[in-house]
Parts: sequence; structure tokens; C-alpha cells
Amino acid sequence: MANPYLQVLRTPHALPMVLAAFIGRLPLSMVGLGCVLLVASETGSYGLGGAVAAAGAVTTALAGPVLGRWADSHGQRRVLLPVLAVFVASGLTFLFAVKGNWPLVVVFASAGLAGACIPPVSSMIRVRWTHLLRGSHRLPTALAMESVVDEFVFIVGPVLVTFLSTTGHATSGVVTAFTLAAVGSLLFAAQGRTEPPPAPHEHRNGPSAMRTPGLRVLFVVGAAVGCILGAFEIALVAFADEMGAKSLSGVLIAGLAVGSMASGIGWGTVHWRMPLRHRLVGVLVLLTVLSIPLTLVHDVWLMMPFVVLAGISLSPSLISSFTLAELLVPRAAVTEAFTWIGTALGLGVAVGASTAGKIVDVYGANASFLVAIVAAGIAAVVVGLCQRLLHVPAEHATVPALAR
Repeated sequence: MANPYLQVLRTPHALPMVLAAFIGRLPLSMVGLGCVLLVASETGSYGLGGAVAAAGAVTTALAGPVLGRWADSHGQRRVLLPVLAVFVASGLTFLFAVKGNWPLVVVFASAGLAGACIPPVSSMIRVRWTHLLRGSHRLPTALAMESVVDEFVFIVGPVLVTFLSTTGHATSGVVTAFTLAAVGSLLFAAQGRTEPPPAPHEHRNGPSAMRTPGLRVLFVVGAAVGCILGAFEIALVAFADEMGAKSLSGVLIAGLAVGSMASGIGWGTVHWRMPLRHRLVGVLVLLTVLSIPLTLVHDVWLMMPFVVLAGISLSPSLISSFTLAELLVPRAAVTEAFTWIGTALGLGVAVGASTAGKIVDVYGANASFLVAIVAAGIAAVVVGLCQRLLHVPAEHATVPALAR
């Protein structure tokens, strides 16, 4: 039996698109950390660096749906190129502002504008796959592959930007991130043969994708998964520090990503018979249960397998959410729908990280894993109670394994 991922990559014109998108999305996992390292190097304040990175993360989350709606209406290339130009200009302003000790208002404003204009390649490529494979049994595999690539990006990106920022010039990490964004986005925009056409004129001023009730449920799921990721990042670093092994915190975080990536690969190879909305409840319940042991473990090496296990439900949660969004919203609003889920993830990360940090200060690292447990549990309950809203109408269920 042929490998389903190879079958997806054999789709005409797909491989150059995938390679360009991989380069273009690497900055998503590099810009924030690169900003922290650069600001800390110039000012000696990690707190200020974190605040600057948070400003960029918030504007990225808020701008995502707007950019997605524009891409649906006017075409991806016509939106991507001007957004990239603003991103590069604001990024350069940020670099000069930090290095030149310009007023903080300029530093925050330029970081916020750069965050708002990070090219949304990750959402755009998912829309291209739905355009290329709509109605095909290969579409779920393609979306699973994109989630796996996202996981890989968040393994490679932080390591790369940290290495560049700490072994060379302090600006090296951020400059590399900006360069990759520019090169990847230009290459991605050049893939005209895979670009979906803009929505018909009569749909351009239609209602927001969030008018679809099912997407509001998926927004909750995205926010919960983001909260879990943010909480895990803080909790695992704090846990390793408490155990006297802070240098292993990166290994623990990588273990979470490895578990998620492995399950994403497997998820995309299975032809499911269970309805997608039922599967989403199942993986959220599993995520809740598998996070509980993390509150009880007090050894770094014993924590590792439990972290990997907790990670195995993350990718399936996101894969299911993106696939349901593609089936539930009108075709003219798919990019916007995907960016709403991305927005939920970004906002969830901010909430999860800040909440977990406060719990660490008061109760310790193990207690902060409760943030992830509560978030997963709430998402599972919401999805369980809103199954009717996630029912895919027969006329939209073009892939039988995903339908109803």
C-alpha cells in the first residue's frame, strides 16, 4: 500500500509549494524568541523582551482573520506581497529602534506592526490543499501533514534562532527570521498554479466566517489547545529548574512536540469510520486524562515519557479542527476560518503562559499543569455539548470518512 503522504506530495505542483511554505512559516517560531534574545542582549531585561514579544504575538492573533478575509476576497498573492513589504519595513524599524536605543513606543509599535504582518503562509497553504484536493480522500492526509510540518517548525525554529543569537551577533536570529519570511513568502507567492481563485464578487462582502456556529465551537478548541501549549512551555521550564536541571527544559519541550508530531503522522494515514466530531471529543478527553500524571511526577527523566504521551493528542485536535472548519464554513471563507483558529491558538498561548507562570510562583511547577488539564477538559465538554453544531451537512461532506 502506497504511503499516503507520498501520494499527497505527488499532487501536481505540490512539492514546490510545500517547500516554499516551510521556509515561509519558520519565522512563526523564530521571531518572538529572537526579539526576546535581542532586547535582552541590548537592555539586560528579559521582562522587556517578553513584553515586546507579547505585543507582536497579540497583533499576529488579531490581524490573522483580517488577512484571511482579504485573501479569500482578493486572492492570496495580492494580499501576501503588500503584507510582506510592511513586515520587512516594520521589522527593519524594530531592529534600528532596539540597536539605536530609540523610544520604547517606537520599539513596541514596530514590533506590533511586524507581528500583525507576519505572512500567513501556514493558513494559506491549508486553503491551497483544500482547493487542490477538495472531495478527495487525500485531503485529511494533506491537512495532517501540515500539522506535522507546524510541529517540526516549532522544533527547529527556536533551536536555530537561539543558536544564531547566542553564538554570533545578537541581531543574527531576528535578521535570519525576517530573511526567511521574505524568501519563503516570495517563493510561495510565485506558485500561481496552486493558488485558489478569489471568492466571486458577490461573496466578497458576505458575513464573517465566525457567523458559522460550528466555527465558534472550533475557536474554543483552538484557544484551549493554545492555552495548553502556553502552559506546558512555562510549566516544563519551571519544572526542570525546580529539579535542578534547567538545561533539560528544551528536551522536555521537544518531547512534547515529538509526541504531537508522531501522532499527527499516524493520524493522517488512517481511514476513519468514526465521525470527525466524535473523534474530536475523544482526543480532547484523552488529552485531559494524559495531562493528569504531569501534576504528580517529580523526576525529570520520568517526566519525559509522560510529556511525550501528553503530546500525542495535540496534533489530532488541531487536524480535526482545521478539517471540520473546511467542511463547515462557506467555501469563500475558508482562509478566514483557518486564521480564526490560528487567532484562537495565539490568544490561548498568551493566557496559558501567563496563568501558568502565576501558579508556578505561588504553588510550584507541578500545579501549573492544572491549567492544561482544565483547558482540555473545558474544550472536551464544549465539543461534547455542541455536537449538533459540528454536524457536517450532507452536501458539504464531500469526503465520506469525515462526514456527519
